[in-house]
Parts: sequence; structure tokens; C-alpha cells
Amino acid sequence: MQIDELLRLMVEKDASDLHLRVPSPPVLRIDGVLIPQQDLPPVTPADVKQAFEHITVESQRKVFHQKLELDLAYSIPGLAGFRVNVLSQRRTMSIAFRRIPATVPTIDELELPQICKKLILMPRGLILVTGPTGSGKSTTLAAMIDHLNENERRNVITIEDPIEYLHQNKKCIIAQRELGDDAKSFADALMHVPRHDPDVILVGEMRDLETIGAAITAAEAGQLVLATLHTIDAVQTVDRIIDVFPADQQRQIRLQLSQIIEAVLSQTLLPRTGGKGRIAAFEILIATPAVRNLIRTSRTFELPGIMQIGAKDGLQTLNQSLAYLVKNHKVTVKEAMAKSSDPEQLKKLI
Repeated sequence: MQIDELLRLMVEKDASDLHLRVPSPPVLRIDGVLIPQQDLPPVTPADVKQAFEHITVESQRKVFHQKLELDLAYSIPGLAGFRVNVLSQRRTMSIAFRRIPATVPTIDELELPQICKKLILMPRGLILVTGPTGSGKSTTLAAMIDHLNENERRNVITIEDPIEYLHQNKKCIIAQRELGDDAKSFADALMHVPRHDPDVILVGEMRDLETIGAAITAAEAGQLVLATLHTIDAVQTVDRIIDVFPADQQRQIRLQLSQIIEAVLSQTLLPRTGGKGRIAAFEILIATPAVRNLIRTSRTFELPGIMQIGAKDGLQTLNQSLAYLVKNHKVTVKEAMAKSSDPEQLKKLI
């Protein structure tokens, strides 16, 4: 099959990902499960090369042959857009496609916590959305930006790698910058973007010290900064930001972070009951005065206790979120237990 036909099949089967890897047949990920398409022939090196040349331009091919890695975006008009990663393995190419819906889903459609609507309307500060790869962080941020776009007049600038959801100007004006084509790095783009009069800055990923430092500086300057990290919970997120800095700077960074942080949303995806798609469970840390104090005084180990009793301020642990999903028949007990870091406590909550 031609690559565009495979991508159409991917959309028809409502798959999130397509993998082309020699010598397996094409593999689709549907509701989080990898399903080889056994009715299709095994992928050959020639098949992968043909697909690669179809979805890339010459400049992208040069990058791949230099680095043996490539991230890009590809779209089929009227069907969908795709985030694509190409890598070299066993002297052949392996290509992974992630489907990006043609329209931006809303906070309500995704059943995200309602506090997301309040957070995105904040005038300034730092909001972090965290979780492992493929946990829906980009989709959550896109839905939050869309809610802002519907309700407030703001100048929004995103820095992404690559651009996943295309936003149309509604009440906001939105500029979307892609690494490679529009910006050299997250850190460089963040250092210069304040001159473009932004109200809101979205950073696709805080990967290194320079990017984290620039994001903190932008939030201190009065912008609302949204960013992602590959961390699994709120405590790890705060500690990761602090630990990336040299030891002699960490006390000052703790103070700065305690002043600008507004929220950490750590999410994970679970299959819905009955196999109808997936739904996210969230650990939510809101920067109450008590939370800011714990961050400032290096007592992040006490944050889980604050989250357990902070429901009136919007805080919740992952177990509380999982218990809610089970009680409302959104997910099964088995799936919730598999995602919990403390199954015994989750049993009691259920």
C-alpha cells in the first residue's frame, strides 16, 4: 500500500499511531494497544524508503542523513495531520506517525478537569503539563489554548517541535513557531519572544537548563508561560526543575519558582470502559500559599499530603482522580490499579 493509503486506514480505524518497521507488517496503535495489520504484507526496506521520500523534502532528507534522526509534520488535506519521527535501526529506517486531529478538541470533549479553564485565563505565571511520552500533554495544552482563544483577547506565541494542532485566530491572535523552520531552539526562541509583545507563551518542551531558565525569566517578566516536562508527578516535576541548575543556584531558583509557579498537571491515559477510546487521569498541584512555602523551603516531599486535603482549592492526587474515574464507570478497577503508584490506598478510596 502507498503511505497515504495506510494513513487513511489509520484514520478509518481511529488509531493514534502507525509504525513502519522492517520486517513487520504495518502496526497500528488503537486505544493504546499495538495491533499488527496481518492482512498486509511485511514492510520492506524499499517500502520504508519510498514512504520516507514521499513525506519529506530534500532539506529534511539531508538532516536525516546527517543525524540519522528526523522529526517532521505531514498532512493529507481533508483527512488529518501527522507528527512523524524517522530513525535508523539495523541499517534501515523506522517511521512512526502520530495522528493529529483536524480540529482542536475542547476541554469538555476531552473531559479534562474544569480547573483547566480557570488556569488558562490567568494573567501571568508558569503552568506545567507533565507525563510520559504519548500521555496527551500536547492535546491538553491545545484544548486550553483553544478555551483562551474563545474567551479572551491575548497575543499567544507557541514554540513547538513540531506544530501539532493548528489554531485559528478567534479572540486571540496566535503565532505558531516550529523548531527548524521558524526557530533554532526552544531557548533561543524564548529569549527573543518577549520583544514580540506576547501575553501567553507555550513552550513545547522544557528540555534543558537554558530553556527552563528562559521560561522562568519569561514568567517573572509577567507573561503566562505554558510548558511540558517528561515527569510522572508533581513532586518529581518541581525537583527536576531545581536539580537541573548548579548547586549554588538552586536556593535562588527555589525562591523564583515558588513565586511564579501556578500549577502542575501530571497526566496519564487509561482505556475507557468498554474499549471506547482513552481518558486522562490527573494529579493536580495548585500553587496555594502552603505549596509555595514547601517549594521555597525545600520540602517537596510534603506536597502529596497537601494535595490529598486540598480539594477545595482544586488540588488532587492521582489516586483520587483514578478513584473518581472508577466510581463513575469511566475505567475499570484493573486499569486504575495498573496506573497507581499506591494501589492499596487506591483500594481504600474506591
